[in-house]
Amino acid sequence: MATNFSRNAEESPEPCKAEVKGSIPSWLQGTLLRNGPGIFSVGDTSYDHWFDGMAIMNSFAIKDGEVTHRSRYLRSDTYKSNMAANRIVVSEMGTMAYPDPSKNFIFKAITFLNHTVPDFTDNGASNFMKYGEDYYATSETNYIRKIDPVTLETQDKVDYLKYLPVNLATSHPHYDKEGNAYNFGTSIAEKGKTKYLLFKVPADPKKDKGKNVPALKNAEVICTVPCRSMLTPSYYHSFGMTDNYFIFIEQPLKLDILRMATAYMRGVNWASCMKFCPEENTLIHLIDRKTGKEVETKYYAGAMVVYHHVNAFEDDGHVIFDVIAYRDNSLYDMFYMSKLKEISNDSYSKPSYKRFVLPIQSDKAVAVGEDLVKLKYTTASAVKEKEGKLMCQAEVLRQGLELPRINYDVNGKRHRFVYGNSVEVSALTKEIAKFDTETKEMIYWSEDNCIPSEPVFVPRPNGESEDDGVVLASVINSNPGQSSFILILDGRTLKEVARAYVNSALQKDMHGFFIPHGN
Repeated sequence: MATNFSRNAEESPEPCKAEVKGSIPSWLQGTLLRNGPGIFSVGDTSYDHWFDGMAIMNSFAIKDGEVTHRSRYLRSDTYKSNMAANRIVVSEMGTMAYPDPSKNFIFKAITFLNHTVPDFTDNGASNFMKYGEDYYATSETNYIRKIDPVTLETQDKVDYLKYLPVNLATSHPHYDKEGNAYNFGTSIAEKGKTKYLLFKVPADPKKDKGKNVPALKNAEVICTVPCRSMLTPSYYHSFGMTDNYFIFIEQPLKLDILRMATAYMRGVNWASCMKFCPEENTLIHLIDRKTGKEVETKYYAGAMVVYHHVNAFEDDGHVIFDVIAYRDNSLYDMFYMSKLKEISNDSYSKPSYKRFVLPIQSDKAVAVGEDLVKLKYTTASAVKEKEGKLMCQAEVLRQGLELPRINYDVNGKRHRFVYGNSVEVSALTKEIAKFDTETKEMIYWSEDNCIPSEPVFVPRPNGESEDDGVVLASVINSNPGQSSFILILDGRTLKEVARAYVNSALQKDMHGFFIPHGN
């Protein structure tokens, strides 16, 4: 099954009813938003990396057993500049944009200065997030774009730096039961220090009710974590949260700030300035939600690369957190356009589903070399070293699962089931999987010539069990004469409940966000 990942998507901004096969549960009412790269070439120029493509947003509105689909390009400043020039003029992580050779020296000099102290892109093609009452398309730069979740129209451009000293921020915030959002950002060389900021965005600031003010205006810094190296901060994509703690992984995948500043001049992209240091350990920061301070115990693990946290929970004086981990950063390289055309997956670094356990209190009486983990249901360890440090060894629960999603109602609490994409053979998935963390069993959904997206679990209201609900995914269908579709699976069995064929082509995307009706 050949899929052309470099083909530009076409938007379909007008709502269009999808053709439903099967019966959509009456309780399922809401909108699934999906975001990802969609435009890969402009004029005679093309992006080098799939992650760099300009965003296209898809909306699947589910109401009374019917599905309405629409899609729109994100009208970011990046989009407008590129389209006006009819060439790529705004650089992305994996694609450095150079001025038209016909431009004069002054234009080229300005372009050079803009890349020495880069003003990053606002091409939010990774995910959607909710801050306050507003929804945003987001990547990982200091810019996010407010969108209308119904029409998908692009609205305000919001700069984190106006409200918080963060140059980069994750596109995977966490939310508590009140709707407050929590996120991590990196502050680069601010007042001579590089640090990681954990911040909270309140759900409903009463004082700004009715005003067109970003919820970020009321953001509060909860904790500051110093970076172990000022000019090489760690790259991270997500973090963990329990009822009482945050888990932040400072991994040896680093952004070299000085190399980034000179990348344009050296004719290389910013991604080439990201380096993996396998000889270094991974630092695990455990932050107390009540005090906003790190716990005294220092936790370490071997070198690894984590993009996605699965979940975290507490049990009998331990914090347990699950992640999808790689042995190196070769995954990013696999998504260069030239690599996506290759059939071979010889260099594929398969992800491991790892469970780490952090004993919250490190007993000073415990001897060096002793394991402090006292839980019977895991083989994960935390061995005491000199100076009271704990070296953590994970239990590997499974290989080949990515884009993990859980029933978010159990976020921060002990979970049993994880939904994701099976990537055992290739980073390009062809299967949706459900993993049982207790029995270690995996069940699958797949169909010939179909590529499913990341699955999103939607719980049934007042459901009887953790997996009582449905799984939603968009599916690229390459079967002749058939349309792509949104798929609805039973959360317990992964058997098909319904599908809805859409009138337009769907693209491979990144992440999705479900908005229940009434939100």
